[in-house]
Amino acid sequence: MAAFLLGAVLLIVQPQIVPSRPAINSKAETSQSVQRELLKKTSPKNDFKENIHSNGSCQQLPQTIIIGVRKGGTRALLEMLSLHPDIAAAESEVHFFDWEDHYRNGLQWYINQMPFSYPRQITVEKTPAYFTSPKVPERVYNMNQSMRLLLILRDPSERVLSDYTQVFYNHMQKHKPYPSIEQFLIKDGELNVDYKAINRSLYYIHMQNWLKYFPLDHIHIVDGDKLIKDPFPEIEKVERFLKLSPQINASNFYFNKTKGFYCLRDSGRERCLHESKGRAHPQVDTWLLEKLHEYFHEPNKKFFELVGRTFDWH
Repeated sequence: MAAFLLGAVLLIVQPQIVPSRPAINSKAETSQSVQRELLKKTSPKNDFKENIHSNGSCQQLPQTIIIGVRKGGTRALLEMLSLHPDIAAAESEVHFFDWEDHYRNGLQWYINQMPFSYPRQITVEKTPAYFTSPKVPERVYNMNQSMRLLLILRDPSERVLSDYTQVFYNHMQKHKPYPSIEQFLIKDGELNVDYKAINRSLYYIHMQNWLKYFPLDHIHIVDGDKLIKDPFPEIEKVERFLKLSPQINASNFYFNKTKGFYCLRDSGRERCLHESKGRAHPQVDTWLLEKLHEYFHEPNKKFFELVGRTFDWH
């Protein structure tokens, strides 16, 4: 009897994982009915509530996730992709699969974080920390083996500097002191390879983990450096990967000379990314940059071999 009660308690506490959903292009009615039935079966108290708006839209599990990478351009990618009328994007980073407190809440909680979308739309969420979190690939796979994943990467050395810059400004806004980047990058006269920002740029290690669960053709890699310089061709590739009709065009982008990067134009309305984007990196000595480039040389080669393509990185 005690064993039975213990098993029942564990069943309730564990996150409710559902099997694969239909592919993105399946009939909307089928997709929604399958989601409804799966959630009812996996809810321990059978208390699933379907959130349906009077206009016919509803909240549903995402069919696409932007999994990373941190400071790779995930916000820019999401904003640009949202120009497409068939995309419904979650505004905030959900951190469902990497934060235990959130994951413990189960899929009903996850759905409640999603935007209301129409049957023809693809729901997208982005959480950059997913790419480097060891537990996440299996958890996403257990939810949906057919998930389409978007990964945006940039030069690993530049990503390290952006990583530091974000944390530095966060401390400055709170009037808190923060060490110089050299104090993080150098230890005993050598490159500090234990610095978390460096580990996040070892793309091949994290990619290997994702490829244990998803085939390469389910993971589209966006070139973050090219997205900054010329966004339209990169977004075209994303449209094709998600099997969206070509709706975004070159006129949706314009270069803002004041900010120094591309902004968006949608139905005559112009908008740019938040002022926190595109911040200047700290000045770093040439010898230290060379150490970074040298360190990432072999890991980059391994990543190129893993994904079957190269990138214009140092």
